[in-house]
Amino acid sequence: MALLDVPALMGPRVVSPPAEFLVGVADPAEIETYRDLRRAAFVDEQGLFDGTDRDDLDDDPRTVVLVARVGATVVGGVRLAPVGARDIGWWTGSRLVVAPSARSARGVGSALVRAAAALAEQLGVIRFDATVQTRSAVLFRRLGWEATGGCVIGGVDHLRMRWPIDRYQRLVDATKSHLEALLEPHTAWSGSSVASLGGPGWVGDDGAPVPGTDVIAACDAILPSMVERDPEWAGWCGVLVNVNDLSAMGAAPVGLLDAVAGRDTAFVRRVMAGVRRGAEAWGVPLLGGHTQVGVPAALTVTALGRTADPVPGGGGRYGDALSLTVDLSGSWREGHHGAQWNSTEGRRSEELRDLAATVARARPSAAKDVSMAGVVGTVGMLAEAGGYGATLDVASIPIPGSGGAGPGGREGGGGAGGGGADGVSMGDWLGCFPGFGMVTADRPGESRMHSEFATTAEVGRLTFDRGVTLRWPDGETTRAVAGGVTGLGPA
Repeated sequence: MALLDVPALMGPRVVSPPAEFLVGVADPAEIETYRDLRRAAFVDEQGLFDGTDRDDLDDDPRTVVLVARVGATVVGGVRLAPVGARDIGWWTGSRLVVAPSARSARGVGSALVRAAAALAEQLGVIRFDATVQTRSAVLFRRLGWEATGGCVIGGVDHLRMRWPIDRYQRLVDATKSHLEALLEPHTAWSGSSVASLGGPGWVGDDGAPVPGTDVIAACDAILPSMVERDPEWAGWCGVLVNVNDLSAMGAAPVGLLDAVAGRDTAFVRRVMAGVRRGAEAWGVPLLGGHTQVGVPAALTVTALGRTADPVPGGGGRYGDALSLTVDLSGSWREGHHGAQWNSTEGRRSEELRDLAATVARARPSAAKDVSMAGVVGTVGMLAEAGGYGATLDVASIPIPGSGGAGPGGREGGGGAGGGGADGVSMGDWLGCFPGFGMVTADRPGESRMHSEFATTAEVGRLTFDRGVTLRWPDGETTRAVAGGVTGLGPA
């Protein structure tokens, strides 16, 4: 027999439930109501400010206001805004306020804080700070925030707090951290020069020198889901990533082999069309390969290149300057927004080949091409291969929209959540595949990386502190990756 909630039998509720509320982005009228709540709380009630609590952030068009609504009534709010004139992914949350009528209803303040943190990450923010009254710190700590210091505002003690953002740690964990477990018999940890993957000095490198020759071999598999969803792009990228691998070692590509599979002949032809188009664009002969039909989509491409003196990924030394050379032209690949930047399809063949020769011309001490682990993960791999860690100066990193796309380059406009082109946040940029990007190491001021079709900037240093740390304009640092990226150890 089912139990029934019958008010006539049970009597009236002893305690009325709190009114339900929703949190969302404020419209102009709601922003004014939110400011009225702030003035009542911070000026009239608490006396933290004299006359008004308004500041420059209220006039910044990039500022986002979130409000909590009960029906059509605003009962609380908070604002988020970037720090500084150039948005580099450092934002603050401030002016959290809850109306007196809603303070007895549990959860309005915490819901606003949670929503602000979630929106910040969605916008590509990679450092999110707040300054809160000490009495409110327990709420923030309970939600996972970390204290970073203290200050006094309006005669009241405050704590500086930071929301921990681990997007790059999650990225390298998903893309690279499994390598040690999979390749343990062939890692540097095995102590065997014969078993070391790639040979001594080349463990974990972009390509592998073939012993006794000047040949470099590289091999990449494209994600099956990408092959299935975007077969022509997958074929193009199969060539692109292999040419990048050879380029990072200073090798000139001389041939490609592919293994392609798909549900039917028509599908496989679409993949092969992308492979052929890429081979023609970079001028690399397609030597042969293997094909299967009637099976799930798959694509693997192997590339061969030549150089008498390959550039190692692990050749950096403590104190070396890290440079990023990247093609800023292009836009997000449709269907891969925030993950894959398409700088290559709009380039002419001679431009692509010039970019591919940058490492061979410059001969840096160490080089790695920016992979699916993004700039942060690739910096971590280069540092790990040398037995070091790395620090990146976030404000120094070139990003689309910051200029320097090079002749024939195409750049977008401006967008929220990062300082670059439309839809390009610093958070996304540091974790995406940029098409063409090289991380190199040299003594400070000695980088020779250059192409008129790319931008080169000194962006960090090799350090003794394992992992990757981000340095901000105020001197603060945040941890992007803790420890090694691949677990393969020094090359």
